[in-house]
Amino acid sequence: MKKNTIIIYISFLFLLLISACKVGKNYQRPDLLLPKELSNVSFADTSSIADLKWNEFFTDTTLQRLIDKGIRENYDLQLAIKRIDIARQQLMQARLLMVPQANVLLGAQTNRPSKNSVNGLSTSTFLGKDHIENYNAALNLSWEADIWGKIRRQKETVLAQYLQSTEAKKAVQTQLVSEISSAYYNLLMLDKQLSIARKNLSLSDSTLQLTRLLKDAGEVSELAVQQADAQRQTTALLVPQLQQNISLQENAIQILTASLPGSLSRHTIDHLAESLKPLSTGLPLALISRRPDVRANELELVAANAYAGVAQANMYPSLVIGVSGGLESFKASNWFNIPSSLFGVAGASLLQPVFRSRSLKTQYETAKIQREQAVLVFRKSVLNALGEVSDALIQAEKLTEQEQIASDRVNTLQGAIKNARLLFKSDLANYLEVITAQSTVLQAELDLALIHRQQLVANVEIYRALGGGWK
Repeated sequence: MKKNTIIIYISFLFLLLISACKVGKNYQRPDLLLPKELSNVSFADTSSIADLKWNEFFTDTTLQRLIDKGIRENYDLQLAIKRIDIARQQLMQARLLMVPQANVLLGAQTNRPSKNSVNGLSTSTFLGKDHIENYNAALNLSWEADIWGKIRRQKETVLAQYLQSTEAKKAVQTQLVSEISSAYYNLLMLDKQLSIARKNLSLSDSTLQLTRLLKDAGEVSELAVQQADAQRQTTALLVPQLQQNISLQENAIQILTASLPGSLSRHTIDHLAESLKPLSTGLPLALISRRPDVRANELELVAANAYAGVAQANMYPSLVIGVSGGLESFKASNWFNIPSSLFGVAGASLLQPVFRSRSLKTQYETAKIQREQAVLVFRKSVLNALGEVSDALIQAEKLTEQEQIASDRVNTLQGAIKNARLLFKSDLANYLEVITAQSTVLQAELDLALIHRQQLVANVEIYRALGGGWK
């Protein structure tokens, strides 16, 4: 008895020892090429607009309402949430992998063998009847010893996939916030351009009227009237074109917010353009922890690394321990006669794949290649993220310069058109000079509105590129 106890203890210690073995590599973040600065932002600058919640970054109340509705009702975001729910269910299941599998069995069986068979003769001789009855109630337990860490690697894989789904949802939200805000700013620009077109159309009307009066006075020819009328028509053509684009942009925003097509109330772009200010990007390394799409790619790498460990463990022997116990009786009347009807069975099996070893090795080699692919995807996502931030910073900086030049150009041309109209009335300038001035100032004002929109969108792009918008 003492000898058997020693053997049990030794076997138990052996199981603990081999259970501590864990095949596969523990995850380590691969080396990344990161700059010490982004554009004019120093490495020591730890503040970032990405830390702001989206309702703190966007101050326009109409835009806040649109973004809030989009986050609640956008279909792409709802699909991402459903994927999280699926991953959560799989995670709950994975947490039970280390728990023994239990089954309850209730059964009743009757067997009538042939009277001329060995079983029939034995039944008649020993039991005194021509059939056999068997009743049982049992609890079966089975447990696979995690001797190579396969189950632990499986749990790592499922956990990483669950976390990846949550980061993917955040990435969808950051993109959604960016799309809604960019579309909203584009709508404001179209409003501004429509206002510019209508103002210049009124100016063209007055110029045409003045040209007709001068033609009646014999100061200019019919050609001047025709040229002035053509200029007015060119400006008038912009009005329905811009109205069409406004309606299409409104519909696009409504779709992003899962709403029916319709008009939107909003502020003017002039008020928002005044709120533009320098933005801080933060550390390049912190960029990795803020960008949900980059984190999702890293978690995909974590899952691929853990799965490689699972594939490796599949090539090694697996130890399954089983225990079964309950009540069993040949007669229903004795079924619950305790302890006589009690039974128990315990056993263990060690399974080593033989003929499947080649396929299992192929799965393992494939898993390692997939892990290498995940490394490349992760590194590429980091590089792309840094590139997007750098591009957005450059764009914001150069747009500031363009905005100053464009503003000065508009002021100069607005003064020029006033002078041209005065000189035209005094017959000191011809109609072509007036028409050219009007055409130039119209395009200059349209360009300035476009630059204001580009500045706002550049700020949005910096915010998105840094990982802002999911908080």
